[in-house]
Amino acid sequence: MAKRVQLVLTKDVSKLGKSGDLVDVAPGYARNYLIPQSLAAHATPGILRQVERRREQERQRQLELQQQALEQKAALEKVGSLKIAKSVGENEAIFGTVTTQDVAEAIQAATSQEIDRRGITIPDINHLGTYKAEIKLHSEVTAQIDIEVVAS
Repeated sequence: MAKRVQLVLTKDVSKLGKSGDLVDVAPGYARNYLIPQSLAAHATPGILRQVERRREQERQRQLELQQQALEQKAALEKVGSLKIAKSVGENEAIFGTVTTQDVAEAIQAATSQEIDRRGITIPDINHLGTYKAEIKLHSEVTAQIDIEVVAS
């Protein structure tokens, strides 16, 4: 059995790893596919130092993003609840529904912070009342706000 070859991936390879990962692969796979396609490079001490430096920069960037997310969470919690006005029909039923875009616009108006609507999770809102929305600001930071749906 041939020994394994250690490579550093230069691009993401499905079922193998992400860019910058150190992987052990079969010599034929490295020689015939990964290296000719410029998907990987041999793991030399210089390249390993570059990879380590890149990882440290990425870790610092992630910490910075997490700090920004914590600041956004504090600002959202300070607001308390958001009011969203909708047209109302019989039995306090609203026309249409409250969407994540409506919530994002209400947050923008209240805090002047832009929140990605894809990170907002709300229940089905079809009647007037108070509801809880969960906002994912970062992979480790989520905030909860109250949404009050009122008649316009």
